[in-house]
Amino acid sequence: MGNIQRRPLVMVALCLVLHICFGTVYAWSFFQSLLVRQLGWSYTDSAWAFSVAIFSLGVSAAWAGAMLPRYGPRRLAVIGGMMFASGYLIASLALRLDSLALFYLGYGAIGGAGIGLGYVTPVATVAKWFPHRRGLATGIVVMGFGVGALVLSKGLAPALLAFWDGDLTATFLWLGIVFGCMVIPAALGLSDPPDGSAAPRLAEARLAEDDGASVLACIKSPAFIVTWIVFFFNIAAGISVISFQSSLLQDVWSFADPTVEPETLAAYGAMLIAVSSMFNGGGRLLWGVVADRVGRARVFRILLASQMVVFGVLMTERNPIVFSALVCYVLLCFGGGFAVMPSFISDVFGTKRMSFVYGAILTAWAAAGLISPLYVGYLKDVYPDRAVMYCFLIGILMLGLGWVFTYLLNDDPVRLKRPTLASTLRELGISKV
Repeated sequence: MGNIQRRPLVMVALCLVLHICFGTVYAWSFFQSLLVRQLGWSYTDSAWAFSVAIFSLGVSAAWAGAMLPRYGPRRLAVIGGMMFASGYLIASLALRLDSLALFYLGYGAIGGAGIGLGYVTPVATVAKWFPHRRGLATGIVVMGFGVGALVLSKGLAPALLAFWDGDLTATFLWLGIVFGCMVIPAALGLSDPPDGSAAPRLAEARLAEDDGASVLACIKSPAFIVTWIVFFFNIAAGISVISFQSSLLQDVWSFADPTVEPETLAAYGAMLIAVSSMFNGGGRLLWGVVADRVGRARVFRILLASQMVVFGVLMTERNPIVFSALVCYVLLCFGGGFAVMPSFISDVFGTKRMSFVYGAILTAWAAAGLISPLYVGYLKDVYPDRAVMYCFLIGILMLGLGWVFTYLLNDDPVRLKRPTLASTLRELGISKV
């Protein structure tokens, strides 16, 4: 009996380990300046690697959400973990060969796709184990994704770089080995709740009330489209900061004190990554709990509106300490969006469709990851003296659009018509005989 009672907590722990490892992708800006200095890549070149990784993440997460009921959490998580670790190994080879294309393939496409397969699986799984505390449970798990940047930027990466005398090739190689040893055993322990537990019973009760609408109808519904738009703008604004927070802080610090050495600036940037990752992770827990109390749609309005004010201050802020504090708040809100979305999807579209619809909504992550890092990289290459101001100005515009659409969000479950044979034939372009 005690074993059964502890099992949900074991699932939370396993899911948390997976998300901490996968979340190290948010420490990308730790490596970015090193790649620019050591290999001579431009900021735009390096931004493509992060963009490809996030795009592949979002697309593969959409597929994983659709396939989760068929293949189960363990199989998808294991495959995702193997791809994630392999991405670092291939990236190490790419660095040895000085091949951008191979780096994009390894770290970006393969590693990013592995994160996507592994990301949606723990979230959907833990939501089934804690049907009455979905906001808290998913908030704890996705908190790990935010904290992953801290683990890499202040732990693994500096230790490996110091051990290998700054050799990025060896560092990426051993990161792949370490992550493989962590994510694959954790993935092998995942499972859905057993028959007869509270989670399946609750799901059956929800299904009894379900209107039978197809998942395709949900994806095409106005509720889904509005949710996708709001999620996209919140992610796009936040990821523009995440992808370059280290170099942006170094720019601000250089303006404030031009005498600071590059090595010291890099250390300041790494510290910001570490501290902001704690806010990213804490925001996922904090806003998940708040949303359980005040409503998901209201939380999204607060997130986007408050960030507009913060981005406005960041445009002209040249005090490095104040700048860093405001960046941490942006990461707090960025993480909050990911904490609120899984429970929002379950409430609005139903637990039956949660994994598929949640996977589909993560294509907003893919789109934002493809766009935001690239325009910031372009601004840093073309307008190095004004990149900070332009970056946050564009962020204000995106947040403003997202905030407008939050007033179309509704926490109430959608009610869609049951698809008929005639409507299905019409969707397929087949006329009645």
